[in-house]
Amino acid sequence: MPPAIVAEGLTKYYGDTPGIIDLDLQVERGEVFGFLGANGAGKTTTIRTLLDLLHPTAGRARILGMDSHRDAVAIHARIGHIPGDVTMYEEMTGRELCRYFANLRGIDTGPEVERLAERLDLDLDRRIGAYSSGNRQKVAIVQAFMHRPELLILDEPSTGLDPLMQQEFYAMVREARDEGRTVFLSSHILPEVERVADRVGVVRASRLVAVETVEGLKAKARRHIQIVFSHRVDPGTFAAVDGVLEAHPSHDGHGVDLVVEGSLEGVMRVASGFGVENVISHEGDLEDAFLALYNDHDA
Repeated sequence: MPPAIVAEGLTKYYGDTPGIIDLDLQVERGEVFGFLGANGAGKTTTIRTLLDLLHPTAGRARILGMDSHRDAVAIHARIGHIPGDVTMYEEMTGRELCRYFANLRGIDTGPEVERLAERLDLDLDRRIGAYSSGNRQKVAIVQAFMHRPELLILDEPSTGLDPLMQQEFYAMVREARDEGRTVFLSSHILPEVERVADRVGVVRASRLVAVETVEGLKAKARRHIQIVFSHRVDPGTFAAVDGVLEAHPSHDGHGVDLVVEGSLEGVMRVASGFGVENVISHEGDLEDAFLALYNDHDA
């Protein structure tokens, strides 16, 4: 089977302003792909261009093996989508809106809508205009998942959800992946992406700057290491060690505080010659790796 998403040189300009530039990306079937970037970096433009809601300035994309422009109608029948700016018919109830979308697809999603609404603690019989922002987002989730699509393309999908509902939503994402479906997830909630994504792409200033497994990207994160010695050690001893970005004396004078990127092998080799009493390592997470990547590109 072809990949779920393939983009080749995908570019979108708004006049002279870049939205996304020369994006090459492949998302495999059956994975959760996290798409990360600061506000304005190009995440939403990428999604809208992939879905043919915006026409690219250059490049092309294929979704589920089909051309994103020529086969747009067929593609939309096989995906679920949550836009970043959810708008709905205010006078409809949640149930009526889901039924409306189901009718457009020509399928009966009633039982699945009920199951998802119960899971998300959503009252389907209230007018959408009376919903809180969190309940509107729940309706958006239900309509995206209700037909069990092969591919889910989700732009900031947990916006407005309380912490319990966020956990339930991400459980739904994991279940979709475990069933062999694909999830393309744009989000700024990095700890949640870390829990559910298999791979992540990072977009910065309209360009894709990294594609890694979550573990691979975390391995590149900057770690904070405190090494305690039996006697005073000059932090400058570590300044030239490969991977050491910062070296400072610990507050008690009998150790050094280091910021390290990459392997600790060189650090530990040098430290072993000075009577190490303790090593405290604060492992980097996805947020640390993301921030380091952004800072590196700013340098």
